[in-house]
Amino acid sequence: MTSAPNSERRSERARRAILDAAFDLVSRKGFAKVTIEGIAAQAGVGKPTIYRWWSSKGAVVLEAMNEELGDDFAFPDTGDIAADLTTQITAVSQRLVTGRISEAFKGVMAEAQNDAALMKAFRETILEPSIAECRARLDSAVAAGQLRSDVPTDVMVDLFYAPVHYRHFLGFGDDAVRRSADLVQDVLLGLRPRPDAG
Repeated sequence: MTSAPNSERRSERARRAILDAAFDLVSRKGFAKVTIEGIAAQAGVGKPTIYRWWSSKGAVVLEAMNEELGDDFAFPDTGDIAADLTTQITAVSQRLVTGRISEAFKGVMAEAQNDAALMKAFRETILEPSIAECRARLDSAVAAGQLRSDVPTDVMVDLFYAPVHYRHFLGFGDDAVRRSADLVQDVLLGLRPRPDAG
């Protein structure tokens, strides 16, 4: 007796094909030139299959980007906050500039400016988990006396990462990669504990 096809397996195969196609097309052509029709054609599915799971091209690309990233931006903890920040910020800068993630990241961010649902998903799945992990690492450095306790770690996150994204979105990403170690040292000058005044 022949068993019925497993619909869950078919669905997962289609989902995987769609995400792979979306990420490949955006990486090669840029976000603006990719369409749902193009993703469907490369994935070998119909447009209704895509719209059954995602509301827009941006939503498809965001999920593909999340899967591509995985744990790539995990924050190390060697006990040396300068070394850990340099390692992590360099990794982020390299992926944003030279990695396949670059076009997807810029495209989703641009699309999210006019799509509140996409912005919410982007914040919840990429930005907020990364910020929380960085904040936790900074909190441990504060507790260890490596960083000032009078500066909120939310502010520290902005000081370290705003220049990376600023340079990436303005097209100076290569410089951000080269300057990662300098950036960390420059910011740390103001965040190291101050010597006792007395």
